Amino acid sequence: MTRSVTDIIAALGTGVHVDGQWSDAASGATFEVVNPATGEVIATVADGGADDAAAAIGCAGRTQASWAAVPARERAEILRRAYELIVDRADELALLMTTEMGKPLAEAKGEVAYGAEFFRWFSEETCRVRGDARRSPDGKTRLMVTHEPVGPCILITPWNFPLAMATRKIGPAIAAGCTMVFKPANLTPLTSLYVVDVLREAGLPDGVLNVVCTTDPGGVVEPWIDSGIARKLSFTGSTPVGRMLLEQCARGVLRTSMELGGNAPFVVCEDADMDTAVGAAMAAKMRNMGEACTSANRILVHRSVLDEFGRRLTEKMSALTVGDGTREGTDVGPLVEEKAVTKVVELVDDAVERGAEVLCGGSRVEGPGYFYPPTVLSGVAADSDLMSTEIFGPVAALIPFDSDDEAVAMANDTEFGLVSYVMTENLDRAMTMSERLQAGMVGINTGIVSNPAAPFGGIKQSGLGREGGLTGIEEFVETKLVAIPVR
Repeated sequence: MTRSVTDIIAALGTGVHVDGQWSDAASGATFEVVNPATGEVIATVADGGADDAAAAIGCAGRTQASWAAVPARERAEILRRAYELIVDRADELALLMTTEMGKPLAEAKGEVAYGAEFFRWFSEETCRVRGDARRSPDGKTRLMVTHEPVGPCILITPWNFPLAMATRKIGPAIAAGCTMVFKPANLTPLTSLYVVDVLREAGLPDGVLNVVCTTDPGGVVEPWIDSGIARKLSFTGSTPVGRMLLEQCARGVLRTSMELGGNAPFVVCEDADMDTAVGAAMAAKMRNMGEACTSANRILVHRSVLDEFGRRLTEKMSALTVGDGTREGTDVGPLVEEKAVTKVVELVDDAVERGAEVLCGGSRVEGPGYFYPPTVLSGVAADSDLMSTEIFGPVAALIPFDSDDEAVAMANDTEFGLVSYVMTENLDRAMTMSERLQAGMVGINTGIVSNPAAPFGGIKQSGLGREGGLTGIEEFVETKLVAIPVR
């Protein structure tokens, strides 16, 4: 039987977590976690500072050698047990996630399944870190290549996928034999902290994963970077913050993985199957209420099918039910905070002032909570702010085009390059456009590209490195060459 969310939170570790122990922040400070559907406080969490950061990174440094020496099979079994525990407690985790973040329960359960899969995937990859052995071309040297843990890692996750972003980083770090200091987002820390408790129950040794939640990220993360102990930073978040972290990491030449902002184009060609295109657009736009870096930000539609596509998408969007994500029948939950609603309001108002037509939605929902209705805008001008800004809300912006060349040029006219989507029934067009689009990922006739078995990441200012797939664990290992002369 699923516990109430009050009981779940009451049993949760909500302090600073260092060397296997939960404790208050050194300063005694706390911050509140709010339910975005009601605006009510649901928990208080230790608000860590510089002293807590020093304790966490110091512990990670002391534990690194012993953890790296643990056999790969043992690390794999820990991840496998953690996967099974998450699956067993999917209903509890989904309820907790919905309460602190807002997404509907059905979608939260989907994230639990997706996030758990990273632990299963990397449990299987743990024993498959490969090396190489061969002679040099001149035959005079034996070249042996091995891979070792990169060392203590700094992990920073965002608020929009509090379980999946944690498992996507923690999973490969454990698999590779790295210790960690972890800073979840202060808007949604509870789901991530639940994962920490799961890993402890699964047998993760004390000191391997150390956690500091904080409302002062700079006061915690920068000391970690400058500690001389950390050897890698993995960050998911905005591009401006990513740039700042890259500058800081350069001081100590830390390895970095950066999964940053997006401005995804969703291209609907004239030969697209309308059922497929509308369904994919709904998935790419409305996942997480649009609060996803992979969200379709600019929906580029061939002029010949713009009216039909706009009509059918508007019907789908208008039929969605907005409300508290814990209530049965809710399709669209609240945005994460008041500031997020304000941003969406400003972007929509700007587009309308520049000539966009509102096909549905278009103004915030009155009452408690941080709600904004599903909205479709047609005829969005090229100079509208939402053409260059991540909307991060349930707003579909339709822009017409007349040729493939024009669509590709419009799609690539951004500093970002995380993901692009193409709707077409022509295989040659699909392949050609996927090659021309400047993005780390391309979805053909689908609105979902994320998969634990596939590499996730972007190009340009959408980031560096990849998470998941066969390459995910490579981000957490160093390559070592041992050269032996042939005698």
